[in-house]
Parts: sequence; C-alpha cells; structure tokens
Amino acid sequence: MKRKIPSILCTLAVIFGMFATSLMDVRASGYNDDIQVDGSYLTTEDKSTGSTSGGISPQGVYLMDGECSVTNAGVGKVYVYAATTGNTDLDYLSVVMYVDQYDEKEGNWGQVYFEQAEAYDTYYVATSKQLKVDRGYYYRVRASHVGGMDDAQPYDETFSVTNGIYIK
Repeated sequence: MKRKIPSILCTLAVIFGMFATSLMDVRASGYNDDIQVDGSYLTTEDKSTGSTSGGISPQGVYLMDGECSVTNAGVGKVYVYAATTGNTDLDYLSVVMYVDQYDEKEGNWGQVYFEQAEAYDTYYVATSKQLKVDRGYYYRVRASHVGGMDDAQPYDETFSVTNGIYIK
C-alpha cells in the first residue's frame, strides 16, 4: 500500500499538469491576431484564404467569384494562389496576384511579388507559385479579378485579400 500512494500521487500530478497546461493560452511574442492592417489581420495560422464573399460587389454581370490564398509551405517558403471564375465563358478573364510582406516598423504592407494570368473564351483562370521568402515576417495575398465580354466594356472588376500569416 505504501508503494501505491506515491504512484497514485504522481499519476494525479501528471494528469493535473496536463489539464492545467491545456487551459493556458500560450503565444509567442510578435504574434497578434487582434491587429488589422489594410483589411488583413496578422495571424498565427498556417493558411489564409480570401474571396469575393460568394458574389461580386458591386454586383457584376459576368464574374461569379474570385479567391486567393497563402499557405506556409515550410521553412522560409509560401505557396500562393489566386483564381477568377466567370458566370459563363467570357471573352476575357484575368487574375492579378500580389504578395505582400508586413513591415512592422512602418506599420504597412509592401509588395514583394506579383503575377498575372489571362485567359480568353473560358470561364476560369488561375495562377499559383511557391516562393522563397524572408523569415520572421507576415505575408498575405491580394488579387484583382477582371472579366467580361469585348462588346460590353468596361469589364467587371473586383478584388479579394487574405489575412497575413507569420513565416518562421
């Protein structure tokens, strides 16, 4: 019986320690999900997706949806993606994807990369890229979505943006 009491106490201490640790909100310094800069929150997530919220605003005639995403792809790498979807086959579709890095000293986003994809006589266009980036910064993706028919100018245009993800 004397041997069982210390064993039981140790087991209870381990269980209590695990329970107490799970209740803590542990966060490394430099992370702050409450800061919003130019429409994007600074987050600790591994992925963030932005969209035109299921519709074009102001309501467009030709565009159905636009989306973009940024994903942590490992040490010092991000995978970025952007796409534009039309309601039907369109004469012209385009997506311009911008990758921004957050400058903590200046308190704003600065563009570090961009890429455009264009398509004709289709309803979908997309672009993606894996980029090597500086560690210790937040990154986000912004996208401009454009589409329409040649005889109905100007084209519909809208945008999407992700939150910023921290790359260690």
